[in-house]
Amino acid sequence: MKKTEWPIRWDLLLRYRLIEIIALWEGRLTTNHICHGFGIGRQQASKDINTYLRELAPGNLVYDRHLKGYVPAPHFHPVVTQGHSEEYLDLIARNDALSQTFESLDIGLPNSTVLAIPRHLAEPAVVRAVVAATRQGRRLETDYFSLTQPQSVKRVIEPHTLVYSGQRWHVRGWCEQRGVYRDFILSRFRGTPKILNERGRHTVHQDDDWNRQVTVEIRPDRRLSAEQQAIIALDYGMENQRLKLQTRGALVRYLISLVGIRPHAVDPDPLVQQLELANREAVAEWVGTRKVSREAVVESC
Repeated sequence: MKKTEWPIRWDLLLRYRLIEIIALWEGRLTTNHICHGFGIGRQQASKDINTYLRELAPGNLVYDRHLKGYVPAPHFHPVVTQGHSEEYLDLIARNDALSQTFESLDIGLPNSTVLAIPRHLAEPAVVRAVVAATRQGRRLETDYFSLTQPQSVKRVIEPHTLVYSGQRWHVRGWCEQRGVYRDFILSRFRGTPKILNERGRHTVHQDDDWNRQVTVEIRPDRRLSAEQQAIIALDYGMENQRLKLQTRGALVRYLISLVGIRPHAVDPDPLVQQLELANREAVAEWVGTRKVSREAVVESC
């Protein structure tokens, strides 16, 4: 697609998304939301709302004179969002992060707070080198630490993809020392990695675990009562108490961890874990119970 073929400018798309998210989840949208969210004037904010209603979603919003704002119409249907609550929660989280940096920033959202867990931190110089090597398809030399090798070890890797696992950033690529594809946590790089002149010979297309599409099926922990299982199923929008999640083979264990399942834990508390794998055997290869998993992912330990 050519640059000129993109139907909506990126800055306008973000403003249209804010219009839908605020209207749907707060029930009232005003120009102040857009003014405060993007630092634009009231006239431009009003124009954005009118353009949204005229060109993207006619009839989606109606003006309520009593509330002095736009409210969702009875037949409201999102066109630039998915209508999922996570979109509103993500908006709150982003605005909370901005407010921590810019104390005078006023987004105009209701009182809220976001609990942030400590994250693995990567140095800018490390990220820049990894991104450059990935885009250029070049080999990367770096000093790397891991829990299995706490002393600094010189590594040459051929990175192909940056991945955020929900808690930390890592780069996936070919490890020349081990001769396999591995995950390398960016916060465990030391110094500034060196981009080598030679181009890598091992690309993303040769990474079988990365290219293998896998379905992870989860269900409520069967040790819970029927009533408790029904609650969990409703929490996750399950059908017939099953939820199927599509991912890459190389990312299965991260996905399982994100939903709180510990496949190697001995007799975990069902009230704490709440979920379990419904197709454990089908994904065993990627959770460390079969084959190469423990060997191939040791660098992320």
